Amino acid sequence: METSARIVIQQCLAATLRLNPESEVSEAEYAKIKQGMVVFVCFLKGANKELVEKMVKQVLAIKLCEGKDGKLTSITDLPGDLLIIPQACLGGKLKGKSVQYHSIINKTDGSDLYRTFVELCTDSFQQNSAMQEAGCVVKSGVYGNRQVLNMETNGPFTHIVDF
Repeated sequence: METSARIVIQQCLAATLRLNPESEVSEAEYAKIKQGMVVFVCFLKGANKELVEKMVKQVLAIKLCEGKDGKLTSITDLPGDLLIIPQACLGGKLKGKSVQYHSIINKTDGSDLYRTFVELCTDSFQQNSAMQEAGCVVKSGVYGNRQVLNMETNGPFTHIVDF
């Protein structure tokens, strides 16, 4: 089976993503989360909405967050925040001394699938009463923009998952 999407998941204690830099007319804009996960998302050729639904279920169920007892738990059982960042370069392949991006999805379809991924995660958080009581949030980056990430982690605990 050929890979149609790739995610990188990093647990975090806190993260801040600069969405837009400061300009002459506006201040910089940020997305901030507390303890939870940062998820980098890349869609490759062949990705579709059904795959996005599967990805969301996996991201919300995977036990990669360290709970208060030190055991690994899912983001929804923690409960914790979620920061979703589009990361097209995860689809790159090394060729000689350069990286080529021939396998990534076109920008329009990638943007649509990314928006769907964020919406499904947000809907799931809103439907979970424990997440609502804890004030958990889903924040997301801007598809196609260069963004700056600052993250505080409690260990290098990064996972790559292909779909």
